[in-house]
Amino acid sequence: MSINSQSDIAANIQIGPTDRGMVRIYIEAENVDLPLDFDPEEAEEIAEELLAAAEAARSMGSPGKPGKGVKKPRR
Repeated sequence: MSINSQSDIAANIQIGPTDRGMVRIYIEAENVDLPLDFDPEEAEEIAEELLAAAEAARSMGSPGKPGKGVKKPRR
């Protein structure tokens, strides 16, 4: 599967700090629980990449459905 491959997989994502000073991205899907921990600097790099990808997608001019296949975390 590549970045441009469509998928019907639904997942939940949660992002927050851990008690050890890391930033955790937690992905939960059917039969998958995936905690990913990053130090704050790595998390900032990921955030910058997400913003750059959002801007690139926005400039393509095709208004896809936001969050397709991904549910926003509950707070």
